[in-house]
Amino acid sequence: MLLVDNRQNKIEVTNELEDLLEKIIDFTLKEEKVLIDYEISLIFTDNSEIRTINKEYRKIDKETDVLSFPMLEYPKNKVYKDVYQNFSFDDSYFDEGKLVMGDIAISLERAKAQCEEYGHSFFREVCYLSVHSILHLLGYDHMEEDEKIIMRDREEYILQEFNIAR
Repeated sequence: MLLVDNRQNKIEVTNELEDLLEKIIDFTLKEEKVLIDYEISLIFTDNSEIRTINKEYRKIDKETDVLSFPMLEYPKNKVYKDVYQNFSFDDSYFDEGKLVMGDIAISLERAKAQCEEYGHSFFREVCYLSVHSILHLLGYDHMEEDEKIIMRDREEYILQEFNIAR
């Protein structure tokens, strides 16, 4: 289940955008072998609010495009996609039978600026940020070059499945 909370009023959030994000997030999770009910909170913010969140939780006083707050803990050096088949989460990770995966905050204001900068659609940018963040909730990272390659390949594969191109 995707819980959407629109906390900004600078960019319209259409039903079409919400539906697309729900589909692409669900697809991403299924591709990553999350085959159980889940709960993810998706918060739409503006630059000011995401800067406040970034400062509070990461001690970085700067706006950003997306923040991910995973609720799950994974074994070190896990093999992506296999963690859900080989790793069990106890009851504390569930709420009413749904695996609570975490929260995502996206600055739609920043996404709008980035889509113009990169020359692609607003939908593409918000979908990319959503997939990127979902992969973070699943334990992916991009701090090391080998991790970055894996993560970027997954992002592009998922977006291509929805015919979402740069």
